[in-house]
Amino acid sequence: MAMAFAEPNPNEPNNPELHSSADFGQAGQEKKTSLSSPDQSLQNSPTSDEAASLLQSLSEDEPVNQDAESQIDIEDPGAIFQAVGIITGEVNLTEDGKSTVTIGRSQYPLFYVPRKRKVFEALQKEIEATGNRNQRLVVYPKAIHFPRKEQPHRIAFQLVGFDRGRVEEAVSGELLDLEFKFSGLWQFIPVCSTPCISVFRNFTHERLEYIKQAEPAQKVKFMKASHLPLLWKDAPVRPFRFNPKAAKEDQGHPAFVTLKAKFLPGRDVFGFVALLAPPQETPPKFLKASKKDKATVQQASKKDRPRVQQAPKPKKDNFERSHPQQKPILKKKLEL
Repeated sequence: MAMAFAEPNPNEPNNPELHSSADFGQAGQEKKTSLSSPDQSLQNSPTSDEAASLLQSLSEDEPVNQDAESQIDIEDPGAIFQAVGIITGEVNLTEDGKSTVTIGRSQYPLFYVPRKRKVFEALQKEIEATGNRNQRLVVYPKAIHFPRKEQPHRIAFQLVGFDRGRVEEAVSGELLDLEFKFSGLWQFIPVCSTPCISVFRNFTHERLEYIKQAEPAQKVKFMKASHLPLLWKDAPVRPFRFNPKAAKEDQGHPAFVTLKAKFLPGRDVFGFVALLAPPQETPPKFLKASKKDKATVQQASKKDRPRVQQAPKPKKDNFERSHPQQKPILKKKLEL
C-alpha cells in the first residue's frame, strides 16, 4: 500500500498553527525559556462557540518569529518534532471548508493548507473516478483544547496525501490504519486531564528569518504547539506536570519521546503502541512564541470581540407613571 503523493516534510508544521521552541520576542530577540512549564497560552484556549471559526482558520498557513542563540542543544541531530499518521474512513469533500472524514461512527473535520490544494483536488478526482469514498489518508492530527478541563477537546485532521496502493512509500508502508508516529514532549497541559505529546515547530534558520519580520499574531499562530492526548500505561518516564508551588530549579522538565500510537475514534485520544527510540532528556531545537507576543494577541482579540449591549432597565419612577397602581374596587353591600 502506498501514498499517491510525496512523503510529508518533517519541517512542515504538523498543523497549520503548530510548533514552537526557542522563545522569541520583539524583533526576533530570543529569550531563554524553560521546558519546565507547559504552554501557558492554553489557559486561553478557544471557547466552544469559537471552535468552528478556529477549525476554519486551520486551513491558513502562515509563518512565525524566533531567534536562535540561546537555543537548547540538540541531543540527537536526527530527532525532530512530528506527528503524522494514517486514517481510513468515508470522505466527504466540500469546497466551503467543511470537509469531513467518518471513522467508524465518528465524524471529524478534514482540512488542508493552500500548498496542499493539489492533493485535495486529486483526492476529489479519485473519488469521482472510482465512486469510492472510503479512502486511506495520510494526515497530520490536530487537537483543539478548551479552557475548562471538563469540556472535551476536539480532533481534526490535516490532509497531506492519500494512498492508492500502487507504490510503496515510507509513511504509508510503515504505519497500519489509524497508526501515528509522534515525536514530542511528554507532559500534562493545564486544560487537559489526559497527558499529551506536545509537538512544536522545528527550528530552521529560514523560519527564524520569517519570524523576525512577522507581526505578533502571525508569530503566535505559526508557533502554536499541538498537544495530542495519549493513553500510555507503564510509560518508562512519567509525564511532566508543572508545579506552581515548586522552585524553578526543582521543576524538572518533560522528556522528548518518539513512539507509535493508534487513534481511538469515539474516545478522541491516542493509545500507545510501541516506543521507537529511547526517551531523550534534551529535545531538538524548536520555536516558541514569547509571552509578550501572546499577551499582545490576547489583548487585541479582546478588543476586537463585539460587546453585547443589554437593553436598559426602565427607571422605577417612569415605570410607575406609565403603569399606575389600580385602586381596589370596593363592593357595596346589598341592602335587604
